[in-house]
Amino acid sequence: MRFAALLFCLTLCGLVDAAPLSLIPLPAQLQQAAGSFNVDNGTPIVVPAHDKAAQASARYLADLVARMRGLHLAIKEGEGATNHAIVFQRNPNALHAEGYTLDVTPQGIRIQAHDDAGLFYGAVTLYQLLTPNAHAGAVPVPALHINDWPRFAWRGVMLDSSRHFQSVDDVKKLLDQMAQHKLNVFHWHLTDDQGWRIEIKRYPELTRIGAWRTPPDAGHDGEPQRYGGFYTQDQIRDVVAYAAARHITIVPEIDMPGHAQAAVASYPEIGVTGKRPPVSVDWGVNPYLYNVDDASFQFIDNVLDEVLALFPSHYIHVGGDEAIKDQWKASPAIQAKIRALHLKDEDALQGWFIGRVGRYLTAHGRRLIGWDEILDGGVPADATVMSWRGTDGAIKAARLGHDVVMSPSPDLYLDSLQSNLPDEAAGRDPVRSLEDVYRFSPVPSVLTAAKATHVLGVQANLWTEHMPSMRHVEHAAFPRLDALSEVAWSPASTHDWHGFLARLPAQLQRYAAQQVDNADSAFAPVIQIDVNAALKSGTARVTLANQAGYGAIHYTTDGSVPDSHAPLYSKPFTVTWPVTIKAVADADDGSALAAVRTRMIDRDHLLSRAGVELHNCAGSDFRLRLQPMPDATSMLPVYAVNIFDACQQYPATPLDGVASLHVEVARLERNYALAHDVKLVVSRPHRTPYGEFVAHLDHCDGPVVATAPLPNPASSARRFSLDAALPAQHGEHSLCLVFTAPTDGPLYAFDRVSLKPLEVSKSKL
Repeated sequence: MRFAALLFCLTLCGLVDAAPLSLIPLPAQLQQAAGSFNVDNGTPIVVPAHDKAAQASARYLADLVARMRGLHLAIKEGEGATNHAIVFQRNPNALHAEGYTLDVTPQGIRIQAHDDAGLFYGAVTLYQLLTPNAHAGAVPVPALHINDWPRFAWRGVMLDSSRHFQSVDDVKKLLDQMAQHKLNVFHWHLTDDQGWRIEIKRYPELTRIGAWRTPPDAGHDGEPQRYGGFYTQDQIRDVVAYAAARHITIVPEIDMPGHAQAAVASYPEIGVTGKRPPVSVDWGVNPYLYNVDDASFQFIDNVLDEVLALFPSHYIHVGGDEAIKDQWKASPAIQAKIRALHLKDEDALQGWFIGRVGRYLTAHGRRLIGWDEILDGGVPADATVMSWRGTDGAIKAARLGHDVVMSPSPDLYLDSLQSNLPDEAAGRDPVRSLEDVYRFSPVPSVLTAAKATHVLGVQANLWTEHMPSMRHVEHAAFPRLDALSEVAWSPASTHDWHGFLARLPAQLQRYAAQQVDNADSAFAPVIQIDVNAALKSGTARVTLANQAGYGAIHYTTDGSVPDSHAPLYSKPFTVTWPVTIKAVADADDGSALAAVRTRMIDRDHLLSRAGVELHNCAGSDFRLRLQPMPDATSMLPVYAVNIFDACQQYPATPLDGVASLHVEVARLERNYALAHDVKLVVSRPHRTPYGEFVAHLDHCDGPVVATAPLPNPASSARRFSLDAALPAQHGEHSLCLVFTAPTDGPLYAFDRVSLKPLEVSKSKL
């Protein structure tokens, strides 16, 4: 394959054939040449004397290469002979902020940049060139010239530490990976309804009370008696310095006027009602807002004073999202305030609120940034808008002259599922695959060239309602952050999905070496058959594929683990069941792209479906995959749930000879604050105290063909089985499967639904 098809050169007239270099993100300009330079333990790194930033970048490179390649490169100061060395130099004529040049010749390697960040990113690129595979020892680096700079100034990742808390080491590990991907803004979501995570010395109750919540069913089924944590100011200073050393700016978020329940739980007087709520255990939109009196603003100003002292970032994020105004509407004092300020309504009051905070930040040399709801009631002229409700907010803001950061849901919400695989981790629909993130276009096409300059960059968000552990966070982030880094850094004209895939295996090996968990969803083999045809014929036509359409898929049909010597899949094949098929996807270099996937084909499996394989009934497409408990740290099992409608569809299947349904069920916590959307929850009548499992034939308004009562939640296990007789049916039918449990009680989810033939049903009686 031509090198130009995988990489590129914006200024090059002719390229030689070459293997894809394992660079993510791609440089802006790259030209390969003949020859190479061999880096080994005798290769020094030479930096200018008294240049502390160059020395820091050299140490960063040397440390990474030592850990990843086992090479120990000595660092020397000086301007003398620099052949057969890696040389860092300043170039005062460089044109681009954060840019650098990197030259490799048979005589040595040279990184040049004008600013500190450029030297650092040159070191990051060289680190990738020095780790093209998982081998140790000396490495030949191909001769090349790179001239590189970022497409966007804001290349961000948001981590939600409020819904679930991460240790300082966890945060630093994420910062390490951001740096290796040339991502430079860490948006730290530190306060929300479910927890206040930043120590404020003037208000100790924020962390004594607001940092802790009592989980649903605390102390049972793995839930702790209390959940929470916070970062001391010393820890925050440490993290800020750690990030700065990697040229990452931390932008803190202190959410207001909504998402304030943890703050109000700590100091009820800053709330609207004066009453103390608990720290919320409910995901979603809670009703508690800050008050708008002088005392509440004094509280906010005092908190911001300590935040500003900890975070030197130019931007301070104030949230502004999902502030439902019910409490403000019900408060006579706040209604009087609206009239006194001659405001139109509560949205305008929020605009006044945000403007007040914005002026305070401006007076202290900072700049306000908030979610796109801050546009709804008017916004300070110098405010920056982070667009999350699609891209409309960004378009509106840019046209009004505001700078914007593109962070739309669901495109860049990494709590979205990465696939529909049965073993995919917890998250929310719709699926946002690796390819979806790679193909995201940050600049809306409707913006003129002049207005498009307001797009500062892009940001992916890691909301952690369904990420209770750092393993969940890493699984959600990687390798999708590889795709984001290329969107954020590389020129749009260079984006090449297939080239990106060819460069990714080396990065997956880097993850393995650094013990960074990552999802294999894009490469996991999907073993597909026509279930109904198999039931009728006793044979199955098998198709193997994966989401990315990349890699060599090897398979076995005898239950053994496939390797590179197993048959290579090239076209569909037919097997007689019962049979166990295993498949794996490998990269061109033979490294595994995904773990082995298995599918058993026998009557029991053909007549059953995992709950995550069922589909929502018509009328609502909302869907989550949930852990067994809100704070469960296990990756599996997960359960598919529509919190608005407890109805799932079993696909059309031959029901001849089927005599009963066997349903494995999980009872889950209904910890969701739905605000005004609560009216969308479907409630069904139930005949028994705790509701029933009900199966309708063909349609959800079709005849009831099976039913079984749900057990008492107070005295039954969280996982249980139900059996229900099914009248004789003929031909193919679908089943509408419903739980009629009261909507003020727990949620129920299908773990597995099995159709049982007559002989099996009799044995259960």
